[in-house]
Amino acid sequence: MKKKDSRRKQSAPTSREEGPTLARKSILDVEISGLDEEGYGISCSETHALRIAGGMPGDKVRVGIDHVAQRIAFGHIKKILEVSPVRSKRPPCTKNALCLGCPLISMKYRFQTEWKQNHIALQLRQYRELEGITLHPLLSPLRLIHYRTTARLVIAGKHSEPYIGIFRRSSHDVFDLTDCPIHHPLVNRVVEVVRKGITKLKVPVYNPRSKMGLLRYLVVRVSEHENKAMVVFVTAERSFNEIHHLGKFVRAELPEVEVVAQNVNSSEGNVIMGPTDHFLTPKHHLTERIGNVALMISPRSFFQVNRDGARLIYDKVREWSCLTGRETVLDLYCGIGGIALSLASDAAKVIGIEVVDAAVADAQKNARLNGISNCTFEAGDAGDLLEDIASDGEDVDVVVLNPPRKGCDELVLRRVTALKPGILIYVSCSPQTLARDISLLKILGYTCKELQPVDMFPQTMHVETVARFEQTDKTT
Repeated sequence: MKKKDSRRKQSAPTSREEGPTLARKSILDVEISGLDEEGYGISCSETHALRIAGGMPGDKVRVGIDHVAQRIAFGHIKKILEVSPVRSKRPPCTKNALCLGCPLISMKYRFQTEWKQNHIALQLRQYRELEGITLHPLLSPLRLIHYRTTARLVIAGKHSEPYIGIFRRSSHDVFDLTDCPIHHPLVNRVVEVVRKGITKLKVPVYNPRSKMGLLRYLVVRVSEHENKAMVVFVTAERSFNEIHHLGKFVRAELPEVEVVAQNVNSSEGNVIMGPTDHFLTPKHHLTERIGNVALMISPRSFFQVNRDGARLIYDKVREWSCLTGRETVLDLYCGIGGIALSLASDAAKVIGIEVVDAAVADAQKNARLNGISNCTFEAGDAGDLLEDIASDGEDVDVVVLNPPRKGCDELVLRRVTALKPGILIYVSCSPQTLARDISLLKILGYTCKELQPVDMFPQTMHVETVARFEQTDKTT
């Protein structure tokens, strides 16, 4: 029996051998094979998929692990062992691996355009029925840095040492931005003057943990046409005195600041601006110009952050609309009216639809500013207003869709195609939702013929795309 027991013990399975354990602060050498949609370098260990901040495809790097989940781990570069050919020798920013606001800024620009082109093509390949669409080469603006004219920045720290910047990824730590190469130079100048003013005037900075303090966010907008700036201080409460003196200080230091406002946001969460603006200056808006269209910009107006990129999009929409002066155009998700007003001179009538009341009010002001009388703007849910247009028997020749990142609701697309416009143009900021909506529109009788990518946000992962559709069956 003892011999038999001994034999059993020898044949019993031993504990399973496992690969090296990956834990926080582990260090390992890996090669970066690509980039994910958020700009992390892609690699792997024996046990986990890896996402490496600041990694470029082709880099061989020594990485430190920051966070480990069940199947994926995140890390940062400790040392580049072998430099990828796509990595720029002199990138505009040396802090990219810490900031991660512009994940592609360390990549040579021609490889950035390749990545964006391939990313759009990859999304289309998720749908077998979308073969045969012409994907044109990416259009790039003249400036690849210092193009961003709007900045929404977090204020943190103490008045003696304020941080003005952006949240680090997956954290509430604020990365302090100084002379950001993406921001317009006037934005950077405003940030430094505000930083100086907070310290000099001892303005209390809001602490989200203790819920004490005043200043929460800084919003800066620049009109390149006027070379003027708007400064909005977002505060936890009204508290007029401190902001009045801070605004006065900023204007004295920087005469280009023409509009100063206080926005009160006492809510918790990630929404930056509250519902009410209190102006500290007689002027309440800036005026920007894109092509022949002047646009008034207020503190909460949606407006493209890259003026040159917006012009490329407006020009492409205008070209593909093929207007002769007799058409009725419907511009859905029209914002403050940029696209609608740029089409008005070549159309008989333009109708803009937008859910945000304040944006519609701005669009109406912009129509008056430009002396355009054949544009009307309506506030409300796109699906409901489309139903009203159909009930009124309105003949629509051209529809322009410019939805938010989530794309269009199926009901909206069904009601748009029910109007049977001869031309349908879709401006998208998300290749994923664009591919999904192209697939649905094909079912609804509209086939995408060509796509024009536009690099609205150089140095980042984002890309805008203009899509042109033709009616599949024009007899119905």
